[in-house]
Amino acid sequence: MGLRLKFNLALLIVFAVGFAASAYVSYNLLQRNARDEVLRNAGLMMEAALSMRSYTVGHVRGKLAQKEDEFVPESVPAFAATEMMNQLRKKYADYVYKEAALNPTNPRNKADSWEAEIVNEFRGNASLAEHSGVRATASGPSLFLARPFRIKDAACLACHSTPEVAPVSMVKLYGTDKGFGWQLNEVIGAQIVSVPMSLPIANANHAFRTFMLSLAAVFGAIFIILNLMLYFLIVRPVRRVSAAADRLSAGRTSSADEAHLELPESGRDEVALLARSFNRMRQSIETLVQAADR
Repeated sequence: MGLRLKFNLALLIVFAVGFAASAYVSYNLLQRNARDEVLRNAGLMMEAALSMRSYTVGHVRGKLAQKEDEFVPESVPAFAATEMMNQLRKKYADYVYKEAALNPTNPRNKADSWEAEIVNEFRGNASLAEHSGVRATASGPSLFLARPFRIKDAACLACHSTPEVAPVSMVKLYGTDKGFGWQLNEVIGAQIVSVPMSLPIANANHAFRTFMLSLAAVFGAIFIILNLMLYFLIVRPVRRVSAAADRLSAGRTSSADEAHLELPESGRDEVALLARSFNRMRQSIETLVQAADR
């Protein structure tokens, strides 16, 4: 087995170990980063929804007077925020936004069983500001981010305290048994953004493939460069020494072979030292041979 083959085998083993370790670390890191990125986007959607709610309260609700025979849902902050998120879903279809409430006025905001568990968790722990996790669905695992929705504006109670003080048109549309009895500072629901786990997994896998292909290309380039350096700096000089030693051992020490037997001694590395040692040995042998011939 030649020196170059041994070096390549050792290099391949080192590259294989490094490649496997890089794959393991990068895969887990990219999976975690992809999940965190999806959660950040979900949080951004929640902030956008809250901004829409605030805008509705401050600039829209006062300009849309409720009629006794027709309720205007656009004046309701939750309705406006949900509709805005539905428009956003036309571009980001994987993100599902819902303002899930235990006792909502609009039936579409009624919390499902798993959403109700989250809301009750917020109700039971006032210090809990955010909750995220993964749940099983019919289409596969789903990642969710939830934040409590608390009644902080006393103006909300004008529609949700009792049916008697609520707008007549709202009571006529939704009835008297839904969306009432709310209390100030009470957690009545939760903002929830759900995303299929397939999205962060797909993002992570794409980044992982790109990274590993780039790493393989770098390893390949390093492998080629090291092989060229090995050949020109080690293998070729050693072969010259070997060829010269063969000629010397065969007794070809005539002046015609001196050009082949004299090795270049430039440099201070081990190969140059070997060439100097060989040249001194050759000269000593030639001296001994010449002395013996006399």
